[in-house]
Amino acid sequence: MSIFIGGAWAYANGSLHLGHISSLLPGDILARYYRLKGEKVLYVSGSDCNGTPITIRAKQEGVTPKEIADRYHEEFVNYFSKLGFSYDTYTRTDTAHHHKIVQELFLELLEKGLIYIKEIEQTYCEHDQQFLPDRYVEGICPNCGANARGDQCDACSNVLEPLELSDRKCKICGNPPTTRKTKHFYFSLSSLQNILENYVKEAESNNHWRENAISLTKRYLNEGLQDRAVSRDLPIGVNVPVSGYEDKKIYVWIEAVSGYYTASKQWAKETKNDDLPFWNSIATSYYVHGKDNIPFHSIIWAGILAGLGKEPLPTHIVSNEYLTLEKKKLSTSRNWAVWVPDILNRYEPDSIRYFLTINAPESRDADFSWKEFIYSHNSELLGAYGNFVNRTLKFIQKSFDGFIPEKAIPSPIQNKVNLLYVEVGHCIETACFKQGLEKVFELVRFSNKYFDEQQPWKQIYEDKDSCQQTLADCVYLIANLAHILTPFLPFSSTKVKEMLNTTETGWNSFLVESQQLSSVEPLFERIDLARIEEELESLNKQSV
Repeated sequence: MSIFIGGAWAYANGSLHLGHISSLLPGDILARYYRLKGEKVLYVSGSDCNGTPITIRAKQEGVTPKEIADRYHEEFVNYFSKLGFSYDTYTRTDTAHHHKIVQELFLELLEKGLIYIKEIEQTYCEHDQQFLPDRYVEGICPNCGANARGDQCDACSNVLEPLELSDRKCKICGNPPTTRKTKHFYFSLSSLQNILENYVKEAESNNHWRENAISLTKRYLNEGLQDRAVSRDLPIGVNVPVSGYEDKKIYVWIEAVSGYYTASKQWAKETKNDDLPFWNSIATSYYVHGKDNIPFHSIIWAGILAGLGKEPLPTHIVSNEYLTLEKKKLSTSRNWAVWVPDILNRYEPDSIRYFLTINAPESRDADFSWKEFIYSHNSELLGAYGNFVNRTLKFIQKSFDGFIPEKAIPSPIQNKVNLLYVEVGHCIETACFKQGLEKVFELVRFSNKYFDEQQPWKQIYEDKDSCQQTLADCVYLIANLAHILTPFLPFSSTKVKEMLNTTETGWNSFLVESQQLSSVEPLFERIDLARIEEELESLNKQSV
């Protein structure tokens, strides 16, 4: 089976925060799981280096957009790696390769009659003497009354046009913009209404999408799809490949989502592999992002693929709700955020991965609080899982010179482990990552209870054979727990595998050979509870 996984592309205009990681982490869990299963996996993403937010940041800092894009792209690569994200290709949208393939897709849609030219009124700033990109226009959303940008309202997730906003202002100078006539290219989304309606019905019946993706997409379809501009007067981006229009750029919403396809082609070129198995009717695709990106994947990217006759249209939409911070909405403008470079300087990546999965906003908003983060690390990762691993292996080291006892593992314990592989695998495949991780920790708790009930510290003196059985059972549980946790907690899983000298690569239970343990080290260190107040104080100080 071929599994394509696309992680949303972050704008390279500022550091990543935990909201980004919360919405993107499911992609890595999926990729690691399917690789263990032996499936053919292609996991791609990249930095959006063409977006208006980059030009805004560049203008604020008095540097070129390329300097901003380079800085944050390098930072993203570094910190995604530190968090264990296992992309097959992580690229950027300002490469010549990306520009060329996007232009080819544009021309193909133009040739098929799905892109056409139309004269429109567009916002123009008399003060700055320029047409305004959509994100340079701010005003009031016509649907919910919240403050919104000219391309989208974050409050109600509606995709907008700048002229739909009331009380419009230019983001550069603050003056109200006027309008001028100009010609732009439009994508005939309306002609794909029936195709997309049938597609969404099928996705709903297969239960492959999150509920938020189903409801928001159906809302757009019920209102009737509108044709949307696919070109804009922008300073940076992919040039429109049509004579007389080269000064216009392909609009970011069609260009950035096409990055999934261009990244796939880049991977094929660089690795000398064929990417066609990932673009046919029997392939499975997962698109992983936050709920604000739903329509760009479920309607626009699906519409582009349908128009081009490429398959599969997104089969799984993994769209998280929002992550809040200390019960308040994340705000980059007010610096109310936990920044990834900052948290990774002080905490282990597996602690972050664990918390963002066990508290994932899969069906409703979830909150990150420093108290809960530190308590979950100390009680679950260290107190339950780390403690079980450490006390078992330390006992073997102390009482049996580090040699794992050789014993047949009882069927009830093997059955528990076999069932866990099936259940967790199903949870991951259906994008229920939180539930999958909860099931693993149910077995962690069972394992701790088993160790306590067997009392090997007494058995060693009263019945050495029973003691060996207990420890062999516990090593079997540890080895398989670490293996099942590999997609979720890759760093600590690797530590356990090194201590036990296990090298299993499939998604199935396995026995551990009797051998001498490598050096036993704690999986996790306790975090001092005083850090909670320190982190809260720091967060409040940085916020404006």
